[in-house]
Amino acid sequence: MKIDSLLTQTQKLLRRHNLRARKGLGQHFLVDEGVLETIIATAQLTTDDVVVEVGPGLGVLTRELAKHAERVVAIEIDDKLAAILRDSLKEIRNVTIINQDVLKIDPPALLKELKAESPDKYGMPYDNRHYKLVANLPYYITSPVLRHFLETTAKPELMVVMVQKEVAEEIAAKPGRMSLLSIGIQLYGAPEIVARVPAESFYPAPAVDSSVLKVTPYSHPPVEISDREGFFELARAGFSAARKQLANSLANGLGVSKEETLALLAKAEIDPQRRAETLSLEEWARLWRVYQGKG
Repeated sequence: MKIDSLLTQTQKLLRRHNLRARKGLGQHFLVDEGVLETIIATAQLTTDDVVVEVGPGLGVLTRELAKHAERVVAIEIDDKLAAILRDSLKEIRNVTIINQDVLKIDPPALLKELKAESPDKYGMPYDNRHYKLVANLPYYITSPVLRHFLETTAKPELMVVMVQKEVAEEIAAKPGRMSLLSIGIQLYGAPEIVARVPAESFYPAPAVDSSVLKVTPYSHPPVEISDREGFFELARAGFSAARKQLANSLANGLGVSKEETLALLAKAEIDPQRRAETLSLEEWARLWRVYQGKG
């Protein structure tokens, strides 16, 4: 790990601007050059790429992204950090700072704005414009941010995110350890844990380790779901009592009799004694089709 120089630089910046990391926003600033290199390599950037960075912090990763991509749009919710970024990165012409809550930004509209600003560079239709998402995500916002970009009509070509180690493992889980989170991400993209990142790679150091996670969005979902909101309601019911057998948890979660869930599971050819965490995405889709009367 190459930490000393970035750590010193980060501490100086915080002192100069009289700032402290805000626990409420889950702020932990990356100070490990080796991890920066891993993120850049995983993102497979080219000079034709547009990168949307969420949570740029003090701009350490932003600078590196700007060296490899055509354009970087950094979205920072913290007003003070956004002001610092605008000042410290003003000489880097291919970086744009947006001071806003990322969940209130519409990706298709953002890409349309990029096209309007630079029609020569971004001449293709905005909804077909490839971009990559890079983010250092606090635990509390990981799932909302990932699904915000995965469920949009303008999905990123690739997502490279730093998340809590346990969250990365949950997202990338296989049947036997599945959760509502893993289903929610794997319905839209293929996750892969690239590297573990120890707590000391950040300042201040968090209480847990992190992981670099790569998610490659699907051009077409691996299973056909006509009503995704309804699908997730069914899955939530299945996980409502995850330690219980599926027949019981579904009955409780759906508010129906056990006999009804036994019949549902039998038609879907799923053993009622199994637990929700053991079902694959394909099995959940089959159960959903039966539940909707299409199986």
